[in-house]
Amino acid sequence: MTATTAGPAQASPEDVELVTALATRSRVAARRLALLTRAEKDAALHALADALDAASEQVVAANSEDVERGRSQGMEQSLQDRLRLDPERVAAVAQALRDVAGLPDPVGEVVRGSTLANGLQIREVRVPMGVVGMIYEARPNVTVDAAGLGLKSGNAVILRGGSAAASSNRVLVEVMRSALTTVGLPADAVQLLEGGHGSVTALMRARGLVDLLIPRGGAGLIQSVVLGSTVPVIETGIGNCHVYVDAAADLEQARAITINAKTHRPSVCNAAESLLVHRAVAADFLPVALRQLCDAGVRLHVDAATAALAGDVPTEPATDEDYATEYHGLEMSVAVVDDLDAALEHVRRFGSGHSEAIVTQDRGASRRWVAEVDAAAVLVNASTRFTDGGEFGFGAEIGISTQKLHARGPMALPELTTTKWVVEGEGHVR
Repeated sequence: MTATTAGPAQASPEDVELVTALATRSRVAARRLALLTRAEKDAALHALADALDAASEQVVAANSEDVERGRSQGMEQSLQDRLRLDPERVAAVAQALRDVAGLPDPVGEVVRGSTLANGLQIREVRVPMGVVGMIYEARPNVTVDAAGLGLKSGNAVILRGGSAAASSNRVLVEVMRSALTTVGLPADAVQLLEGGHGSVTALMRARGLVDLLIPRGGAGLIQSVVLGSTVPVIETGIGNCHVYVDAAADLEQARAITINAKTHRPSVCNAAESLLVHRAVAADFLPVALRQLCDAGVRLHVDAATAALAGDVPTEPATDEDYATEYHGLEMSVAVVDDLDAALEHVRRFGSGHSEAIVTQDRGASRRWVAEVDAAAVLVNASTRFTDGGEFGFGAEIGISTQKLHARGPMALPELTTTKWVVEGEGHVR
């Protein structure tokens, strides 16, 4: 059983009781977190990081159980990569907490304010959301990232990971809860929701107890949460990302960007899934690029024009389904397009609104790409792999939003806050 559901399962009275108890404790913890100073939060984040470093061997052992179970059940290699924690990855996750501690505290930031003509002072300030629920799949690093970002932004978090990472998540949460108590903070600032699919449904329906849900995973999981929740949801979308090589591209840049975007870490959402090449440079670009992709182990789904230039590189005919697929692995769809307009239309039809890159030396083409592509991130002469909270300087991210309300793109600390208006007068009446 994983966190993914085809549709919301029925929540039993026991499921509702479990989630209500968890969320009630989270609300109590959230009230305490909302009053913390930055120094207190940063000290807690360092305590969590130190505790994870100290427990690295224990975490890796628990993760090995998950990986072995996944392997025995036929889990895809790309998913095993997402699931795996080794000592270096545990150290990186701990360091991410320290990086978050070094970031400005968003709580209390004045977004805007003014003094009215009548002397009334008004200002809009950032405040924590309260209780944030995370529903995600086999990504144990998300367990730590969500806890750390939640703590820094003053939110309590309820974590529901997929069963593929059950052992890893259980140990990670135990370590962090224990570390919180050592610095005098409530352990219930971080809670793990276990149980069956019914408990997930209960979490999705805990409106009034949970302030926000963030799903992170495949399309099935995300759609299930978006369509089945009564709690407000920030949608983190799938990443069907494109690289478009324009007629005015530096072809060496284009090859390097294409190889990096596809092969650097193909299992993640900012990996490129489709390559579009302007017809004017296809004959110069594609034979070498396709060979490099093939040598890197990439399976290529291509149109007829690309196949004609592939030489001895093995390819297979691409379908519309191929162009619409987020592969999460070493596969890529490729098409030759007549011009920039055709590339834009292809992205409109098949893109997921995540990250779209153009390689070009033509400023007019890049300006059109930036203006006309409807995505959370548009990139010019850079790999799609840069769409990442860490790369953007945000510290750890809690997800990449592809929706347009409240948050879009990599979500970090400010996106985990809302605002309130503070109005100060001296006996003012209206």
